[in-house]
Amino acid sequence: MSVPDLHDDATDGSMGWRHIEPPILIRHSVLPRKSGGSLRAQLAAKRAIDIGASLSALILLLPLMLLVALAIRIDSDGPALFTQMRWGKDGRRFRVYKFRSMRTNLGDARGITQTIRDDPRITRVGALIRKANVDELPQLLNVLKGDMSLVGPRCHAIDMLAAGIPYEDLVPDYHRRHSMRPGMTGLAQMRGLRGPTDRPGKARARIACDLHYIDNFSVFLDLRIMLGTLLSEFRGGKGF
Repeated sequence: MSVPDLHDDATDGSMGWRHIEPPILIRHSVLPRKSGGSLRAQLAAKRAIDIGASLSALILLLPLMLLVALAIRIDSDGPALFTQMRWGKDGRRFRVYKFRSMRTNLGDARGITQTIRDDPRITRVGALIRKANVDELPQLLNVLKGDMSLVGPRCHAIDMLAAGIPYEDLVPDYHRRHSMRPGMTGLAQMRGLRGPTDRPGKARARIACDLHYIDNFSVFLDLRIMLGTLLSEFRGGKGF
């Protein structure tokens, strides 16, 4: 599997979508070139895996999630859960669930300020759960509801910036990534493309991974990404 390398000196795209309110019309055919029946079967299998895996994980991980919620409440003032509006399938907006890892008086509800290493906004418990990606476990509820998938393009905040530039301005095809449900993990994460997007090239590389995934979607690719993500986390991960 190859994903094109993109660099900071690549040509910037023009703004085409920024001022359009959702739901956004996806202008291009972006799903894999499979027969209609084959694609429908693959998408149905993907959704069945999402439902079965998310429901099973929520049941098995419930004791851990309750302990994490209790630790958050003891460690700092505020609720255990953090919610934020994110881009969903076909440009629709939905409310994502995460364990709160930042101080309530310093958090960024709109997701404009990116998290950096040793970010002063992060609590003591927050640092631990972010390192292990435990803060994202409540997103299993989003997967079960159908807002998200286990695998897909990264779930972006509505006003998210890359190197101080709106994604819509930086990547002309940005909203093409919203033709599928956002994922808890994806090709970019599996390839180690995580952390703040402080350079345009980093952002373009991640969007290239998202579009490559959409153009080459299959259940087999999803399984490869899930396995690759698990192996990456067992090796230490890159969360902070």
